[in-house]
Amino acid sequence: QVQLVESGGGLVQAGGSLRLSCAASGRTFSGVVMAWFRQAPGKEREFVAGISRSGLSRGYADSVKGRFAISRDNAKNTVYLQMNSLKPEDTAVYYCNGWLGGHDYWGQGTSVTVSS
Repeated sequence: QVQLVESGGGLVQAGGSLRLSCAASGRTFSGVVMAWFRQAPGKEREFVAGISRSGLSRGYADSVKGRFAISRDNAKNTVYLQMNSLKPEDTAVYYCNGWLGGHDYWGQGTSVTVSS
């Protein structure tokens, strides 16, 4: 099993930056494909960014490409989401996701609010 705990959310003005962190425990972190999703009020949860086990391969939703960067530190069992040039439409609860052996694991979410 994989336990995930997000942190780093908060209130920021448009154009600002935040860095989210997701600390993992329970299984070998380097074997887990990691991703960030988000869910805005009244909307479905959507993919934001993903990173391979080694960190060499990354993918982003078109809406955040060029503004967000996902990274991981396997020595610290942590995945990050650096969010720059934030927009009000980035307001959402951000969830950390881990995929291992056909199972999806989720954190409890961290809230990000971007004011205009």
